[in-house]
Amino acid sequence: MRNTVKLTGAVAAAAVLTLALGACSAPSDPDVDRSDSASSPLVVGATSVPHAEILEYVKKDLAPKEKLKLDVKIYDDYQLINPATKDNTLDANYFQTKEFLDDWNKKNDGDIVPVANVHVEPMGLYSKKHKSLSDLGSGDTIGVPSDAPNQARALKLLDKEGVIELKADAPAVPGLNDIGDKKGLKITEAKAETLAPTLPDYDAAVINGNYAIAGKLSPKKDSLALESAKNSPYANFLAVDKSKKNDERVQKLAKLLNSDQVKKFIETHYKDGSVLPSFGKTS
Repeated sequence: MRNTVKLTGAVAAAAVLTLALGACSAPSDPDVDRSDSASSPLVVGATSVPHAEILEYVKKDLAPKEKLKLDVKIYDDYQLINPATKDNTLDANYFQTKEFLDDWNKKNDGDIVPVANVHVEPMGLYSKKHKSLSDLGSGDTIGVPSDAPNQARALKLLDKEGVIELKADAPAVPGLNDIGDKKGLKITEAKAETLAPTLPDYDAAVINGNYAIAGKLSPKKDSLALESAKNSPYANFLAVDKSKKNDERVQKLAKLLNSDQVKKFIETHYKDGSVLPSFGKTS
């Protein structure tokens, strides 16, 4: 009986303690920012060039002064970055354009939002077999990215340069079926990241700026055609899941990425014009 009384008293005491702790806890509020401590590292996913290079510069030279810790995760396959941001493996990412993000959010029920534009990488048409656009002829094969946003961007460049002709009623995001006149060319799709390494397998290929840089291609010197960076809708930006938009660490990083120091770093580190500053909020 004595043991029973002691056990009952212990249980009662534990219950009282549980109730007391519960009374001290705030109820769950979906509108309250539940981000990690400001002292915790901000985990940011990025492709290697130039995104991770810019982030590493910020991490080493700028972030310590703002008491911001960064953990930069490099991805070879950019298709994995948004999913990792959605499931909170990453706190933020830096690799994409608004068109790409809108398409991904729509297809994956995502709620990732842009925070601040950082730079533009002009997309270009490259070749190891031809020296100019006029050298392209019937039967030649041109590689383009397989994902819808980058494929549309590539086709618009080819259309603008007269390499192909898109249909008059082509949608805002055209695909291969929206080509009205291929002019005898064979347009084939492949993952964007594979086009630079396999460029010799094509007569020409449209390659994203970051993959061109990684493939030792100079947009200014090696491209047969290159997008204009002026008023480009293809700025690359810092992005987060909407729930983390007001995270203090995210706001600090956005401010640093739009700083004069980063502008100077971009202009001096990428002298061939392959990466251009494009600061500010996304539209």
